[in-house]
Amino acid sequence: MEKQKLIRIFDKQAARYDSQREDARQTRWRRQLIGYAKGAVLELAVGAGANFPYYPPGIQLTAADFSAAMLAKARRSAEQYQINSTFIHSDIEELSFPDHSFDTIVSTLSFCSYARPLPVLEHLSRWCRPGGQILLMEHGISESPALALGLRALNPLLYRIYGCHHTRDILGLVRESGLTINKLESHWRGMVHLIWASPKSNSI
Repeated sequence: MEKQKLIRIFDKQAARYDSQREDARQTRWRRQLIGYAKGAVLELAVGAGANFPYYPPGIQLTAADFSAAMLAKARRSAEQYQINSTFIHSDIEELSFPDHSFDTIVSTLSFCSYARPLPVLEHLSRWCRPGGQILLMEHGISESPALALGLRALNPLLYRIYGCHHTRDILGLVRESGLTINKLESHWRGMVHLIWASPKSNSI
């Protein structure tokens, strides 16, 4: 999909992202993952700021998104939760930071939309400081053969509507990137993964 069309899809969804109430399980997953964040934090594809209620005090947040409408919602949320934050309006795949810039890097439900997810993961490994952490909550193809078949059939339609692939092999991508998985939880028949990871050793 052409990038500007993808941005328009997310711009149109900004109000819904801001107002919708998540499933209680998703709220619990965000809380248990984001609670580990510390220091200088980069959040990719911040959306409307769904993670902001769960950040510990004292972090310094850099938040990026390619949707201006999403960023407007996120800025208001950061003020509400009194988060020390800087916002960047940019396509994540075009971002550039010096190596070892962040103590924590966060991505929740964003790797479904990148055209080239593997290079993004490799960037995270370089941007994360030695001893830092990469916290991911991502969704992809199910471990259930029947459900996976259905997702593959529906994926073209879902992508056109939501700008989101439902067939990504998230664990395969993370392992291929060289990140070290320190802790892993999989939910919803293997479609959702919570991953606590470290940068690969040769990025240090």
